Amino acid sequence: MAVDTRRQPRIPLEELCRLPSFFLPSVSWKGDQVAFYWDKTGRMELHVMDLATKQTRQISHGEVPTALRAGFAWSRDDKSIVFAKDAGGNEQHDLYKIDVATSKVTQLTNDPKAQEFAVQFSPDDQWISVLTNKRHPAAPDKPGQLNLWKMRADGSDYAPLTRFAFPIFGGTWSPNGDQLAFSTNEDPSNLKNLDAYTVNADGAGTKKIFSVKSGSQDGIADWHPDGKRVAVTSDASGTPRAGILDIATGQVRWLGKEGVEEHPGKFSKDGKTLSALRNFESQVRPVLYDVATGEAREPKMDPGLSTVVGFYDHDRKLLVGYQSETRRSELASYDLATDRLETLLAADYGSIDRSIFVTGEHVYYPSFDDQKIPAIVYKPKDIAPGEKLPAIVHVHGGPTAQWLRGFDPFAQFLADRGFVVIEPNIRGSTGYGVEYRDAALKDWGGADLEDVAKAAEYLKTLPYVDASRLVVFGGSYGGFMTFIAATKKPDLWRAAVAWVGISDLHKLYAKSMEHFKYYFREQMGDPEKDFALWRDRSAIEFADKLKAKLLMVHGVNDPRCPVDQSQVFRDRLLELGKKEGEDFEYVELADEGHGSSDIKQKIRTFRILADYLEKVLN
Repeated sequence: MAVDTRRQPRIPLEELCRLPSFFLPSVSWKGDQVAFYWDKTGRMELHVMDLATKQTRQISHGEVPTALRAGFAWSRDDKSIVFAKDAGGNEQHDLYKIDVATSKVTQLTNDPKAQEFAVQFSPDDQWISVLTNKRHPAAPDKPGQLNLWKMRADGSDYAPLTRFAFPIFGGTWSPNGDQLAFSTNEDPSNLKNLDAYTVNADGAGTKKIFSVKSGSQDGIADWHPDGKRVAVTSDASGTPRAGILDIATGQVRWLGKEGVEEHPGKFSKDGKTLSALRNFESQVRPVLYDVATGEAREPKMDPGLSTVVGFYDHDRKLLVGYQSETRRSELASYDLATDRLETLLAADYGSIDRSIFVTGEHVYYPSFDDQKIPAIVYKPKDIAPGEKLPAIVHVHGGPTAQWLRGFDPFAQFLADRGFVVIEPNIRGSTGYGVEYRDAALKDWGGADLEDVAKAAEYLKTLPYVDASRLVVFGGSYGGFMTFIAATKKPDLWRAAVAWVGISDLHKLYAKSMEHFKYYFREQMGDPEKDFALWRDRSAIEFADKLKAKLLMVHGVNDPRCPVDQSQVFRDRLLELGKKEGEDFEYVELADEGHGSSDIKQKIRTFRILADYLEKVLN
């Protein structure tokens, strides 16, 4: 029998969840303000900071969403902000406009059957570009695909600009307001493909302007102030790379080096500089390119996860978001003349001593075919000689996503409670090139499952890990992997935790919105032509193999992974004679969707997880 290794937590769970966090910072068009969501009051609200005085004021008072699945757009005169709000996490967003000075909120749209995302105000402030899956007026009986629309600033004259069969991304206005740029795919034989287009502001003249090769993902990040060039990205070389496209000639000047992943951001107002983000070994750092020469400049920042919010103060400063594994997210100003970093919005730690936080170790472990799998390992401090600790394989969502070396509250609170945590960037993850990202196509629950299993085997080699107390845990695709790992690798795990997980791919597809269906077809093929594969990768088919204790948690309003994905697995376990409360636990969250950033809901999430792990592992 394992020795009881429970530790007295030094990180209070509820206090950790209540620490204020900011989200989605956006610089105003004049460059003298930054708006962001912030839960300092205990609830998510919109705040605006004056970048000259560093003074911050709250402009919303309960009108914004509690769970964030959409951003917001500044008007060009900086007098108003348009944001998206859903109901209980169902992601059927309507659009609202808030007056920055008076906090008056006006509802612009009202369609409970559509998702709507504000993209950008036009240069003359008369129009707002919107991505929405509203049904097209010419085909009101057909499901809506995510396309580009526009509306007047008061919500009137709402009309489609594009009518593509596959989803649209982008929708930014050219500097003179005559065109908008976006990306989509018109090749039904290659769903990986993505090309860049422009469309006239009246919806006419759609034109493909950027396509490196068939199957590559080619997109537009920003218009140059001259309106003749755009910042582009392409993964045609095997790794995403930034460049600058001359629209008239079609010529691209590539930036950076092949084999180093970089994504372009925004041009400075004077057009002399282009920001980009470099992703290497789970760290993200900003890079600035001289538009005339292509010369790169790397701001002097500590390793971690940095994002560029925008240029301001007449392009003399860079607004950045910064965090590391032991430092919560902060908003900072980087002076481009002096390389001085000034914190504008400091992280709050309450009574928690920052020295308690642990730094992850970036490792590579071998998989079944000797492929080296990158991962981040967190372990408790002060492990005693001979101590054997429970360990967790935490699988990220996506799968086209990545564990990064930022602040991870899950890893920190679990390590503080005596768990070893490995976060593997298994096949299908981004950040390691196209071949690696695409290695899980039509193979969910195949080689990626073996990578998860080998993560567990790697944990067993660590002298301080108790091989009899391994847990697999994940949400969304990570929940899919939890279900499939617990049923197809049943002997590995003491316990499994599937959060908003997927257990039946066909049932998932049937309930999905059109743009989600596109993603699932890209990832796993056609539900009918590949019927046998879809059944083989649906854990519901293998529920009888489950040996681990299982916790299922699901938000009832989840539109991405509907709650019946957990319900059917629960029902199947009951049919097999399993007992709820003994063999498995099932929790539905009535006011939640696909996860949440709301403080109260975060506390509930952490408490459910902590209580369950203590129950089944000790």
